[in-house]
Amino acid sequence: MIRIYHAPNTRSIRIIWLCEELGLPYTIEAIDFSPSFRHAPGYRRLNPVGKVPAIADGDFTMFESGAIVEYLLERYGQGRLRPVPGSEDSARYLQWSWFAEATFARPLGDIAQHTVVRPEAERIPAMVADGKARALLCLDAVDAAVSGRRFLVGASFSAADIMMGYTLFLARLFGVMTADSHAAANAYYDGLLQRPGFVKALA
Repeated sequence: MIRIYHAPNTRSIRIIWLCEELGLPYTIEAIDFSPSFRHAPGYRRLNPVGKVPAIADGDFTMFESGAIVEYLLERYGQGRLRPVPGSEDSARYLQWSWFAEATFARPLGDIAQHTVVRPEAERIPAMVADGKARALLCLDAVDAAVSGRRFLVGASFSAADIMMGYTLFLARLFGVMTADSHAAANAYYDGLLQRPGFVKALA
């Protein structure tokens, strides 16, 4: 049984969604996302920087959402939700999976820090404007990639869509992806919202 340490609206959504898609048994350990809990020694043993997600699979624990996705696919996926390693589609799968987190989510994180997370006196409006500009550039790339397509890679849903789906959730949450532009990206994201696993992870 996989234990997922989860807080609403965080990257642990990816892990719940993946487990739902793979039909893996899991339990959710809802954590107090306050600094006092996240910085406590007990939780720091699970995630050394006090973030979510973290998982426990038996006695094995790990953190970092993209790495957890790959671990679960390798151990339990039986070839599902990712292209054959070494193929061009596998390269694209890796490209979009890492783009979702390393490139696209980063400016969204800056927006979050300077609108929600930091105390008001520490917020820098210029960081929000810069983050939005960088995020819109990423959204342009996603919009072009999914134009006329249901999924990012090939004809089938993959874990790259899970990685990107959460990032687009943040883009909507922070007003970067709006209904009046990026029609292809909006249609792609709305299609992902029809998947029961994503709905359950967001609940």
